[in-house]
Formats: sequence, C-alpha cells, structure tokens
Amino acid sequence: SGVATTLNNIGSVYSDIGKPQQALDYYNQALPIVREVGDRSGDAATLNNIGIVYSDIGKPQQALDYYNQALPIHREVNDRSGEATMLSNIAFFYRDTNRPDEAIASWESSIKITLEMRGGLQRVNRKQFLLSQSRRVSVVALVDILIDQKKPDLAFEWLNLATTFDLADYRRLINAKVRNPEAQRLIDQWNQTYQEIQFLYRRLEDNPSNQLSQRINDLWEENNQLAEDASRRFPEVAELFETKPADIAKLQANIPEGTVLIQPVLLTNRRNVLNNIAIFVLTAKGPTQVTKVKIDPREFGELLTQYRQQLENPNEDSHEFDDNQKQLYDYLIRPVEAKIEAASPKQLAIIATGKLRYIPFETLYDRETEQYLIEKYPISYRTRISAREKSSKKQASSPGRLLALGNPVFSGPQHLPGAEEEARTIHEIMPGKLLLGFHATLDAFKLEAPQSQLLHLATHGCFQKGGCENLDMEENTLLFADRKLNISDAALLGLEKVDLIALSACQTAMEADSNGEEIAGLAYLFERAGAGAVMASLWNADDESTKEIMVEFYKHLKDGKMSKAEALQKAKLAQIYKYQHHSSWSPFILIGDGS
Repeated sequence: SGVATTLNNIGSVYSDIGKPQQALDYYNQALPIVREVGDRSGDAATLNNIGIVYSDIGKPQQALDYYNQALPIHREVNDRSGEATMLSNIAFFYRDTNRPDEAIASWESSIKITLEMRGGLQRVNRKQFLLSQSRRVSVVALVDILIDQKKPDLAFEWLNLATTFDLADYRRLINAKVRNPEAQRLIDQWNQTYQEIQFLYRRLEDNPSNQLSQRINDLWEENNQLAEDASRRFPEVAELFETKPADIAKLQANIPEGTVLIQPVLLTNRRNVLNNIAIFVLTAKGPTQVTKVKIDPREFGELLTQYRQQLENPNEDSHEFDDNQKQLYDYLIRPVEAKIEAASPKQLAIIATGKLRYIPFETLYDRETEQYLIEKYPISYRTRISAREKSSKKQASSPGRLLALGNPVFSGPQHLPGAEEEARTIHEIMPGKLLLGFHATLDAFKLEAPQSQLLHLATHGCFQKGGCENLDMEENTLLFADRKLNISDAALLGLEKVDLIALSACQTAMEADSNGEEIAGLAYLFERAGAGAVMASLWNADDESTKEIMVEFYKHLKDGKMSKAEALQKAKLAQIYKYQHHSSWSPFILIGDGS
C-alpha cells in the first residue's frame, strides 16, 4: 500500500506539471499493487486519477470508463467523500459532451452527499470542509451550468445551500427539535430562558429601569453562551443554523417592497481560475434573474486590489482611480442595469461576498450618466444572516430612543475630542441618553442598550493585526472607559430590540484577518447579537467628515419618514462635492435591514 501511495503521489506531481503520459505510467504501476493487497479505497483513488488524466488530454470517454469503475468501489467501502468527488467528475464528462441534464443531476447528487457530510460535522470544521477545492468546484460548476440552462432560481438556491457556514442565528432555536436528547435538553433550556427575556422586555417597555436591563443582559449572555456551546458541541444544533431551501424562499418573500437585491458571485472553472461573475437580481415578487459576465481573472483581481487601495489613500493617481471606478461599474452594475431599472427600485440591497465585500458599491461611477451609484439609489448590504428580516420588527412612526456614547478616554492617544463633539451633537438631535468620558463604561452601555433602539458608539475600535500599537489597544477590541470589549464577546450581548448600531470607529466592517472570505468582525457580531442593522466603516475615516455624515444621517432619520438607507444616502450626497476624495464620505456602509 505504501508503494502504491508513493506511485500515486508521483503520478499526481506529473499530472500537475502537465506531463500526462508520465502520470499515467505511475498510476498504471500503482493499480495492480493496490488490487494485489486488497486496498479497495486505493483502487478507487487510482482509477479516479487515471480518469482525470484522460479527461485532461481530451479523451472523455476513456475518463468516464475509469470513473464508472471507481464509483461502485467508493460506495462499497462507504467512502462518501470519494463518491461525491466521482459524481462530480462524471458530471464534468456530461457537461463537456453536451448532456446538461445529466450533468446537473450528477452534480446535485454530489453536493447532496457533501451537505449530508457537513451535517455530521462540528461547527468548527465546517468552513474548511466547504472551502476545499473539490467541493467548491462542484458547487461553482453546478451554478454555472444552471445559469446557462436558464434556471436562475435553482442556481441561486444551490449557491446559498452549499456555500454558507458559521453564521449562527440563535433565533433558529425557537421551538427547534433534534433527535439527540442531550442537545434537545439544551435547546429546551434556551427556549425557556428566551420566553423569560421576552416577558422582561414587555415589562421594560412599561417601566424602564436599570434593574430590569441588568436582568435582561444577564439572561441574554447566559442564553447566547448556551447556544454557542451547544452549536459547537452538537452537529445537530449547528445544522439548525445552516441555510435551507425554506430560508431562500423566505429571503425573497421578505425583500421589502421597492427594494432590489443583487448578489454578484465570482465563479471559477475546474482549475479554480476566475473567469465569470454571475450577478443575481431578486425582488419580492418577480422571478430570480441572473447575468453572467466574462472577466480576465488576473486583471479583475488586480483591479479590486488597486481600487481598494485608491479608495483608502487620497494620494493615489486620480485619473487611474476614475478609470477603475468606471470599470467596476461596467463589470458589476451595467450588465444588470436594465433589470434593476425595470423594477423601479427605491433602494438597492447588496449581498457582497469575497473581496467584493470591501468595496463600497456607492462609489462606482456610471460613465454614461456621470453619476455615482449612490446618486441613483440608497444602498444597504446584507450578510446571509441579515437576508432574513426579523418577523418581530414593526414599522415605527419614529426611530426610537438613542444611546450615544463617545470619547471614553480623555487623554493620551485614545483621546477623541471630535468623537465627543459628534456624540453631543447627535444627542441634541435625537432623544435619549448621552455617555461621555468616564461615564462611557461597558457596564453603562449594557444597562442602557436594552432601553434604546438606536446605539451610537463614537470610540476607538482595533480590528487589524499590528494596527493598534499607537493606541495601546489589543487587536479585536472596542474601547470603553472601564475596559475593552473583545469582539468575541459581542455576540453574547442581547440586542434584539435594537434597530441600529452605528459604530463610528476605525475599520469596524473589516474582519481581523482581512482575506475577504466571510465577515468575522464586530459589525457581523453585533448583528448576530440581535441588532437589526449595523453602520460600520471599511477604513479609517477623517474625524470632521465622519461627524458631518453622522449628524446629517440622524437629522434625516429623526422624523421617521426616511429609511436608514435613505438617510445615509442623503448624508453622503451632502459630502460628495464638499470633499474632493472618496475616502471622506464612502467608508461608512449600512449592513442589515435598511428599511
């Protein structure tokens, strides 16, 4: 077996460097050895390797012959992962020989096995499992062929079923049932405490008090910790948090009237080389629409990287910057512009994934109408968790009570006099509570938050490795007067009644290790704690322009006639021609419910 494994490994090296004949020689040496020692798994793996070589050299029928020999062996030894891989390889044969229906059926069978396997994994292992090369390629290939076959609804469904992970929405535990009795006991305990919290909220509305707030906070922390522990210990509980077809139907049904949701998705081919963008367009009532755009992988990657740097750095070449923002509009908006306009939207909601998450779409520029996208529509962003509206949310005639917290440290590098003035001014606009300086403690925040619908935090946040030495702050923390809040604790807060948290701090929409894979930063964690929406920044913003945007935002929000997305749009438009560079007005984005 060891000799056969070595021969297979050598063959794989030759295959990877484009020497198929040498690869076949080594695989053909390995095959009789694995059969001689009765290694059925090795037999199937070697047959698969030979099939891949024949596929790569343009002999699909020979490839299929070897795949069909390997498939029953994988099933015989109950190798579910190998079975899924083999079905995917067979699907590629059907696609390449113009048999799309059979290709779709094989990929669906392959991905269903992958999802079943995911269901047995603990949550900590799910992300890496779904990001593995073979599984990701299968999903992308299926989505791609479904688009070509004019089946956008199915393409969107499979994309979301098979790419989400680790976005635990604790509310899914309400009345949930699982087979594991120990896991069910924890779920029942969570539900009992949740009902007590809802009862206390009703009492708090009639009789606001710090004592009730403290009790609610204690119960939320206890309950959210219980949910977190249960989802990590029991795969059955983690599976409750994964996307299901019903969630996707609910997503579309809950898109607010007048909102168009767009989701650009980077598609890759079999060798994992970027070559398409699929742009999905959804409304509450209309069918899912999708457009595929061909791109050059290297050029598009460089464009995203360069544009992000130019946005953050006002000293970058302005002519090149102008070209880039127009080019990105042509890639991401123009191909679906007619579909968007046909819906006559009042606002856009964007599900941005990967590195697109760190590009504010507001800045994209239409060379034909000479308008920024923000001039055309109010814009908000959705994570997959915020794609589901809270059924408990009610339309209010006013935004509600504000808690403004600012400048918790009055001296040294953490001193933020501009943030203090910002908090004072906003408090003058909106009714509520003001916490400044040594009053701006984490304990005070926790007491006041359950009694407020709007939370405004004008304080330092440190969310990038090595970027906080000058502030004397640890990575992944938010500054309060008494102590710092670690972002890992943010999800334990109970913020279910909060409609908006505005984080007037540095890079609060960025994750700690910014590779563009998934939101893992404070903005997502606050939303996960229950907040309806989070306003956060993608990079360090100038104090004065930040203050002006925030003040304008609350002025527009005050009378309850504008949505959050509309209020932020108006605030940004006021800054566009006042400040010469986009770094002043574009970093703040609205994540979550923009209504």
